[in-house]
Amino acid sequence: MNSELKSEYQESDNFEKTIRPQVFDEYIGQTDVKENIKVFVTAAKMRNTSLDHVLLYGPPGLGKTTLSHIIANELGVNIKTASGPTIEKSGDLAAILSTLEPYDVLFIDEIHRIPRYIEEILYSAMEDFKLDIVIGTEGQSRNINIDLPPFTLVGATTRAGDLSSPLRDRFGITCKLNYYTTEELKTIVKRSARVLNLNIDDKAAEIIAKRSRRTPRIANRLLKRISDFALVKGLDVINESITNESLKRLNVDESGLDKTDIEYLESLINKFNGGPVGIESIAASIGEEQTTIEDVIEPFLLQEGFIKRTIRGRQITDKTYEYLGIEK
Repeated sequence: MNSELKSEYQESDNFEKTIRPQVFDEYIGQTDVKENIKVFVTAAKMRNTSLDHVLLYGPPGLGKTTLSHIIANELGVNIKTASGPTIEKSGDLAAILSTLEPYDVLFIDEIHRIPRYIEEILYSAMEDFKLDIVIGTEGQSRNINIDLPPFTLVGATTRAGDLSSPLRDRFGITCKLNYYTTEELKTIVKRSARVLNLNIDDKAAEIIAKRSRRTPRIANRLLKRISDFALVKGLDVINESITNESLKRLNVDESGLDKTDIEYLESLINKFNGGPVGIESIAASIGEEQTTIEDVIEPFLLQEGFIKRTIRGRQITDKTYEYLGIEK
């Protein structure tokens, strides 16, 4: 990763940490999920036991990481974080698990990307709080058994269907996070503005909410970019005018679609006659990875009815033809 891109990632990560809610009462949206987990956390504290393992799934940017940190804060314990792709060897998993204190939370993002043989080691850790691994090379290998303190694994995934049944069955609590309403996002934008000491008027917050793909992460990033435009223009308040101007310059339209979304939709129409067409062909036509299309681009387009999935592939809907002003 080049230094410029690395700096951008670090800036984004620091920004999200700054505005991240710390307790359930600050967490906006996902009401049913939040209230249920609140009960489970309270019960675990009353019993003085570890919370059952938690699986959070849903499209990216809906608050899975935030919710995992809130769970740890509300339990009054530490949280260790890891990402599925970075756990490549049994030693990687052992290094993480061996640092846990009683009742700590271990958060694994993209848990569906953990290698299957690592997943099998995780089973005994989750069920019996024991780590059973083989170390050494063939002929000189030996088994190591380590007792672990009770802990809670919080797994996050955008692809619950990619989890194996044995792993999925070991989570006592499974929660699906759904897209947010405009009103919830408006509240989130105004809260983030307060945390960042930004002045934003009601109409501007509503515009951002409507054009953020029903996703808090996107709403907060748009707020940050618009605040940059407002700052450079010498404005004390983020108003409707600077918000609309900024979003136009950012190529975000009134439905929250950006250049990549439009390119995707126009490709289906112009190159594949509206579909149906397979995901591999789409990926090749617009130069995007298949996983990016499936995890980032398509969920919102499906949710809003711009495309539909059929047995034969993706297909454009009448809504899209009308939206883009293209005759079918």
